Amino acid sequence: MVVMKKSNSDRRRKKIAIVGCVGLPANYGGFETLAENLVRYADENDDELDILVYCSGKSYETRLETYAGARLIYIPLGANGKSSLFYDLWSLTDAVRRGVDDILLLGHGGSFALPLLKKISSVRILTNIDGIEWRREKWSKLARAVLRNSEKFAVLHSDVVIADNEAIREYVQEEYGEDCEVIPYGGDQALNAEAMREAVTGLPENYALALCRIEPENNVEMILRAFSELDLPLVFVGNWNGSDYGTRLKAEYRGRANITIHDPVYESQRLRAIRDGANMYVHGHSAGGTNPSLVEMMHFAIPVLAHGCNFNRYTTEEKAHYFTNEAELAQLVRALPDEDKQRNGQAMAEIARRRYTWDRVGEAYLSLLRDQVGT
Repeated sequence: MVVMKKSNSDRRRKKIAIVGCVGLPANYGGFETLAENLVRYADENDDELDILVYCSGKSYETRLETYAGARLIYIPLGANGKSSLFYDLWSLTDAVRRGVDDILLLGHGGSFALPLLKKISSVRILTNIDGIEWRREKWSKLARAVLRNSEKFAVLHSDVVIADNEAIREYVQEEYGEDCEVIPYGGDQALNAEAMREAVTGLPENYALALCRIEPENNVEMILRAFSELDLPLVFVGNWNGSDYGTRLKAEYRGRANITIHDPVYESQRLRAIRDGANMYVHGHSAGGTNPSLVEMMHFAIPVLAHGCNFNRYTTEEKAHYFTNEAELAQLVRALPDEDKQRNGQAMAEIARRRYTWDRVGEAYLSLLRDQVGT
């Protein structure tokens, strides 16, 4: 008996929904960048996946029907803040109604619905649980309890759990007795933009760069205090006006001669110009997992001074320079020899090229999503 293999044209295209990001095209945020690079990679490398991406209608004045081969579905709610839970729930139920095979859930805001969705459909849920969100200082006790329970629902009711950092995997194993896939973020897209140097003015020469959301767990004040004792210029880019914490620090440190408090920059060409001018990157994040801004800066082959939490140590393979307080950071900056700076920058770039490219990340996600294609 001869068994005829299905041709590509005979196979049913597998329908995938990406839920939990603000939408496409990506404007800001790690999940949006992840979604954009995944659909681009799938468009260039896979003709067996039909991808839907759920977008916040409140975030896009112009609503595209498709983007990089993916179909865009708009939900009339905000994707962040108080409406985020309802945004995720609406997106999840709509995806099930449309008969998708797999849902890639970014974050766990809608995870309370997973047990019901699994009962009423055969959908397969793959959830990127992000960082350990409930530990962030900005949340109230009630918010932390809700986030911790939604994390638990995501881990226990997803078919595949995805962590972006080995430390997150260890946490999931210890907390829930479950294993998960580890897929980090890419960062090589940061090198693709052409630097718009004429649009970036007033910056010093040969500065250290810090770039983050202005939140306590990113140790913004620790970095500012350390550099207030130094002569080396620091350019600190962030959303200073987004909170009382940020406005207080901006008012306190903007007058320091060696510290440039810079508003957030989202345009890739301006951001490239700011990164190109740095000779050192200071990364204060102490929560989360594999942070996108860190892996992006590793591609620039400059030394990295990172907070010594497990997440950053795994990301940089213990080859960066680490600090846990302002005195350690100030001493690192003062005492770091030029040879160590060059060696560290080369080590960061080698790790980034080996681990943090979107081709590598895209193939890892698609290998999970291709399971059961053609059934």
